[in-house]
Amino acid sequence: MGGVLAAIALTPSAPVLVPQLAGSAAGEVAELREAALAAAGALPQRWVVVGAGAADEVIGPHTRGTFAGYGVDLPVALSPDAPEVPAALPLCALFAGWLRGLANPAASTQVRVYAADHGVDVALVRGRALRAEIDDADVPVGVLVVADGANTLTPPAPGGYDPDSVAVQAALDDALAAGDVAALTRLPNGIVGRVAYQVLAGLTGLRPRSAKELARGAPYGVGYFVGVWTP
Repeated sequence: MGGVLAAIALTPSAPVLVPQLAGSAAGEVAELREAALAAAGALPQRWVVVGAGAADEVIGPHTRGTFAGYGVDLPVALSPDAPEVPAALPLCALFAGWLRGLANPAASTQVRVYAADHGVDVALVRGRALRAEIDDADVPVGVLVVADGANTLTPPAPGGYDPDSVAVQAALDDALAAGDVAALTRLPNGIVGRVAYQVLAGLTGLRPRSAKELARGAPYGVGYFVGVWTP
C-alpha cells in the first residue's frame, strides 16, 4: 500500500494531561487525557505531527526528550529505537512523544513545527506541501495536530482574561467537530495553535470525509479540543 493520509488526530499540547506533571489536577482532566490517547490510537504506524513553535523546524523520529523543563524528568521518544541522549524539544514534540509511548509504542513520529507568526496564506501553502509529501510516501501516514485554542477564557487563564474569546473558542470547537476547514482559515491570532490549525486546513483541502469530536473543555482557562478526522 502506498502513501495515503489515513487519519488525522487532534489533541491539545497540554502538560496537565500528563499525570506525572498534573499532580492533584490529574483527575480533573482524565476525560481529556483518555480522549487524546484514543485519538492517537486511531493513527497508523507512521505519524507526522503538526505543531506551532518559535520557528519552522523538522524533528526526526530518532529523537528523545524529557519533560524536565516542566518540572518532572519524564523521558519521551519519537520512535522505539530513538537513542538515549535527549534533545531539547518543543512542547508539541514532547506531548506527541508521550502520546506515542502510550497509544502506539511501535509508531515512528516525525514532528513538523511551524512558526507561530506565519500568516494564513503561508500556513495553507505549508499544509498543501506536507500533504504532497504524505501522498508520495510509501506507507500509510497519520497526522497528529497538537494545538491549543484560546488561553484567555477565565480570569486566572495564562493569557489573561478576554471575555470575547469565549465565543471564539466555541466557534473553533464547533468547526473542529464539524470538519469546517474554511472556518479554520479565519482564526484570530488569539488562538494559541492558530498556525497549526491553518496548516491542517491546507493539508485537508476540502472538508474531511468525517469528523468526530471526542472531548472539548477549558480547564484552567485554555481551550482544548480532541477529535479525529477521516480525510
